[in-house]
Amino acid sequence: MSIIAAVEALNFGLDHLAAAARRRGHELVLLTADRSRYLHELAQAEPGTVTVVDVDTEDAGRVLAELRAMPGVAGVLRMVDTVSDQAIQVARQLGLPHSDPAAVALLRDKGGFRDHLRRHGLTRARSHVFDPATATTDDLVPSLDFPCVVKDVAGAGSRDVWLVRDKEELTDVLAAARRSTSLGGRHLMAETYLIGPMYSAETLTWDGQTRLLGVSSRTLSPEPHFREESGSFPVALPDALEAEIRDHVSRVLASVGYGHGFTHTEFIRTAGGVEIVEVNPRLGGVVIGELMRRAAGLDVHQALVEMALGERPALMDLVPSPPTGAAAVALYAPEPGVVASVEGAATLASHPGSPQLYPVQDRGARIATTADQRGLVSIVLAEGETAELALHHAWSAAGKIRVRMETGGGTA
Repeated sequence: MSIIAAVEALNFGLDHLAAAARRRGHELVLLTADRSRYLHELAQAEPGTVTVVDVDTEDAGRVLAELRAMPGVAGVLRMVDTVSDQAIQVARQLGLPHSDPAAVALLRDKGGFRDHLRRHGLTRARSHVFDPATATTDDLVPSLDFPCVVKDVAGAGSRDVWLVRDKEELTDVLAAARRSTSLGGRHLMAETYLIGPMYSAETLTWDGQTRLLGVSSRTLSPEPHFREESGSFPVALPDALEAEIRDHVSRVLASVGYGHGFTHTEFIRTAGGVEIVEVNPRLGGVVIGELMRRAAGLDVHQALVEMALGERPALMDLVPSPPTGAAAVALYAPEPGVVASVEGAATLASHPGSPQLYPVQDRGARIATTADQRGLVSIVLAEGETAELALHHAWSAAGKIRVRMETGGGTA
C-alpha cells in the first residue's frame, strides 16, 4: 500500500483524513514532533489506519530521510503553518505535487503581505515593520497612527497581538515583546486598527481558479486581547456581499500567485468595505473543517488527499445542497495554572443541537496564559437548522461545562 504523508496535521479531523486516504488505497502516515497533540484524534481513528512517526518536523532533512525509507510515498500534506516550508521542501525533493513556495512564504509573512496588498491597491490599511529589540517608542511614534494593532509577523493563535492606543501603551508593548518567548519572527508589525466584525472566508483554489466554500463567523474576546471565542458556518450573506468577498479574496490570491490549495482568509467588514486581516494558506484550523463537513457536507479531507496526489479536487465542481449550520464555542481556562478537570459533559446528551465536547488539553496540562489560544482547554461543537441556531446551541451547551483548575490545596 502506498503512503500519504502528513507533516504534522490540524488539531481535529485525523480520522476523516485517514478514511479519505484509505478510500484511495493509501495509508496515512503522520510525522510529528509531539504525538501527544493528537491523542484524542488517534483514539477516534480506526485502529491501524494511522501510522505515527516521531521526528523533528522542523528539520526538513530528517523528515525527508524518514519518507525516503518508506515504500511508495504518493503525496505529502501541508496543513500546519509552522512547518509549511518543510513540507514543501520535502515534496519537491520527492518529486511530488506541492504548493508554490514563494506564494506560501509571502502569505505567511504578515508584514510583507500587508505591503503587497498596499502596492496592489487591495487594502487601505497602513503598516510598519520594526525590530522590537532595537526600536524605541520615540523612533516609532512618527510612523504610527493610534490606535493601531501590533503583532508578530510570523505569529499564530492570537499570540503576541496587542492593541496600542497611545504612546504609553506602545512603550509597554515593546517591553512585553522583548520578554516574549513565543515570537515566531524577529520583527513586529504595527498596522491600522480595523473596526468591525471579523469573519473568515473558506476557499479552495485549483489552477488559479478560486471557489468560495462559505464564510465563517468569528467572535473575539473583549479588547485589548483578540482571543477567539466562537465561530459558526456558513454565515448567511446578501448576494452582493458574498460576491464582494469572493471577488476580493480571488484577486488577492491571484496577486500573490497562489494557484493550488485551501485558504482561510480572515477579514473585517468595516464601514468602508471588506478589509483583509490575513490569509492563511491552508484549511482553517481547530474545528473549521468539521463545521464545513457537518453544515454543508464538504469533504475537505478528501480534497486534501486529492491535491496531495496532484488531482483536481472534487469540491471545485460540487453542486452544494442547501446547508444547515454548525458552530463551535471555545472553553478557556479561567486562569493560568494546571487543569484539574472539565465537568458537565453528561448534560450535553439531552441538549438540542447534538453538542459534543472536543478535548484540547488533558488533565494536568499547564496553562501559561489565558490571553490567547494557549489557554484553550476544550471546544463545544453543536449543530442547528442555520448557523445562527447552531451558535445559540453551542453557547448554551458551553454554559453547562466548567473547567476546574488546581490551586494550592484543591480546585477552584
